[in-house]
Amino acid sequence: MNDLKLIFFGTPQFAVESLHEINLNYKVNCVVTSPDRKSGRGQKITQSEVKIYAEKNNIKILQPDNLKDKEFINKIIEINPDIMIVVAFRKIPAEIFSIPKYGTINLHASLLPNYRGAAPINWCLINNEVKTGVTTFFINEKIDQGDILLKEEVNISDMDNFGSLYNKLSSIGSRLLITTIKGVLSNSLKASKQDFNGSFKIAPKLSKENTRIDWNKSQKEIIGMIRGLSPKPGAWTILKNGDNETRMKILEANRVNSFHSKKVGKFIINNGEIHINSGVDSINCTYIQLENRKVMSAKELINGLKIHENSYVY
Repeated sequence: MNDLKLIFFGTPQFAVESLHEINLNYKVNCVVTSPDRKSGRGQKITQSEVKIYAEKNNIKILQPDNLKDKEFINKIIEINPDIMIVVAFRKIPAEIFSIPKYGTINLHASLLPNYRGAAPINWCLINNEVKTGVTTFFINEKIDQGDILLKEEVNISDMDNFGSLYNKLSSIGSRLLITTIKGVLSNSLKASKQDFNGSFKIAPKLSKENTRIDWNKSQKEIIGMIRGLSPKPGAWTILKNGDNETRMKILEANRVNSFHSKKVGKFIINNGEIHINSGVDSINCTYIQLENRKVMSAKELINGLKIHENSYVY
């Protein structure tokens, strides 16, 4: 369909691979992405990764603050899209998703109906899942609850963290999206209702509260949380070192058999390694980042910071 009109909605790097695959197979008439933001200490203007890609490939860009703005909606109506694709974007109002004759398709980084919500990749790792996947579905009024088109299952390795699984699902998802678009346009792919009978895990937005490590949990639970939040935003805790307290992120950790103390959160230097007691066992912290410092290996931290004997985290 050489005359197909397609609009793509997306913002982060996860969406770029899908946009690239679509751009290779179809003409993208317009990209809708988040407005430019000020960030960092210097309040430098930053553009979304999707906008950067679109500019390099001479694709029309819209950056609405409000998706219900009449002027923005009229611009979408003027383009008269046959189909719209959404990857890692905010909620699309009915006034927009109902415009295309072939519908509006979303790519979600989980096997729906499990892990509906803003942070599916993080939460499947935090919960120590061994499998996840990607799902394409038609958008409706309810977030991540539209009719399913296709799914692809993906194994999670013991070595995966958020960063590696993010890249894996981005790549697999982009290919599944092309298959989905072809099936919808040819009318050879039929959508099916999601089955909400039963209990399902959700993927709420990450916050300061739900990314803090609870040292009363088990080794497995804590390591799952660290994997699910690495390399960013990072599972965090407070290090009490003598009279000083500092926020600390743990970005990589593994299991260790030794158990040094009954004190939960005890911070121990053991043969050049950093061990921290959980409620029932210990973890070996291999990469750490103190607040406003670069990421360091355990060895670098031990060499660069005097650790008091009674240090602990909480």
